[in-house]
Amino acid sequence: LDDTKSLRSALAGCAAVHLSVRGGPTTESYDCVEHRGPAQVAALAALAGVGRLTYVSHMLAAPDAAAPALRAKFHAEQAIAASAVPSTIFRPTYFMETLPRQVRGTQAVVLGRQPHRFHLLAAADFARMVSRALATPESAGTRLDIHGPEAVTIADALRISCEQLAPGTRVVTRPLWFMTVLDRTVLRGQLRGTLDLMRVLQQAGERGDPSQANQLLGAPTTTLLQWCEQRHTYRHRPRPDKTSLQRSCTWLVLIYNGHFPPLGTTSKTFPGRITPSCEPVAIPSYGPSETGL
Repeated sequence: LDDTKSLRSALAGCAAVHLSVRGGPTTESYDCVEHRGPAQVAALAALAGVGRLTYVSHMLAAPDAAAPALRAKFHAEQAIAASAVPSTIFRPTYFMETLPRQVRGTQAVVLGRQPHRFHLLAAADFARMVSRALATPESAGTRLDIHGPEAVTIADALRISCEQLAPGTRVVTRPLWFMTVLDRTVLRGQLRGTLDLMRVLQQAGERGDPSQANQLLGAPTTTLLQWCEQRHTYRHRPRPDKTSLQRSCTWLVLIYNGHFPPLGTTSKTFPGRITPSCEPVAIPSYGPSETGL
């Protein structure tokens, strides 16, 4: 994101840009990747004549947040909102797709006590909302909190998902102080950013009001059990052949370059459908979602 020449080339001809970035684990990396990077993209997007920009922040992003990643995301929000490109900033809660990353062998690990309940969000629902935001003029200039349909603790969410997808996996809690010592002495700081974030989550819990997002873009509907069923189906799906994968990749390149076929048409070349959900385009997915970005 610090390569201006490459960014100018990538942005040329784009109708819209969706930003989702991840830095870390150092404070310098978070500031570079999650603050200055998005700020530069927004500035160059304005010069390139990009029509819309969407950005994935965090529900706890704040200027005085204890986690460097959350401070960086807040400053990115400010830079994007101040740019000339009409933007929508998303502040999502905990994603269901985070749960599998917490499984290590026969254990599912909860970092810290994490007593709060979160309205876990499925990535498929979030993708649909981003797609709709790009085609909804009223969403420009908004900062939207995104919550899923059900509230559950992280530990209970892991128990449910493991029962469905990894029977025999035991949910364990690791104290943050212990993981901090382990990270400093053995892991060389690889978990620093994650542990900082989990400390904030343990203290603050879930924040935000999703009513505006739900009214503008439609509320997320995927429950945790439905998400588990979709992942199970995805694991046992027939594998696409090489030709299908090539077609899917070509479709993504066309979207990236901003070349969109007319709305309401279909194409034999690409295995998908074009809907009014975006002049950005709704594309097929080989995962549990019907809509990808």
